[in-house]
Amino acid sequence: MSYLFQDWQSNRRNFKGRLVLFMFRLASLINRSMIAKVIFILYLLFYRYAVEWCWCIELPRKLKVGKGLMLFHGQALVINQGVIIGENCTLRNSTTIGHKKQADGTFSPCPRIGNNVDIGANVVIIGDIEIGDNVIIGAGTVVTKSVPANSVVVGNPARILEKKDTAENI
Repeated sequence: MSYLFQDWQSNRRNFKGRLVLFMFRLASLINRSMIAKVIFILYLLFYRYAVEWCWCIELPRKLKVGKGLMLFHGQALVINQGVIIGENCTLRNSTTIGHKKQADGTFSPCPRIGNNVDIGANVVIIGDIEIGDNVIIGAGTVVTKSVPANSVVVGNPARILEKKDTAENI
């Protein structure tokens, strides 16, 4: 049961975030077993309709996300199912995270996002990149290259504004 409520505390005053993440965790749990997928097919269809079509939040049930995910104003949030998100991350509205189409027509692998990453509104993170732990990505940033841990990143294209002292994070 704790699996279903692992994001509950992170979204204390955010009923929509709690509801969406509870539904996401339940869909992810169902997705682990073929028998469960058959038994709960109506729930999976409802999840897709309610979360993706009505609330415009694309959190695929195959997505790998650590505990403590926080959603602020989840509208227009698009995350590819190949993305890996660490623990205690924050996602805001109008954010896109996924692969990119390469020159030869193939798609790159998806980004890997570390723990304690705060992603601002209208952020785009694409390509085979890694975002380190304790990173803050400012609103409107376009990230196409890996970002080291303990950084603040802003702009289009993304640039490191400052590198936080690791002693502050202890």
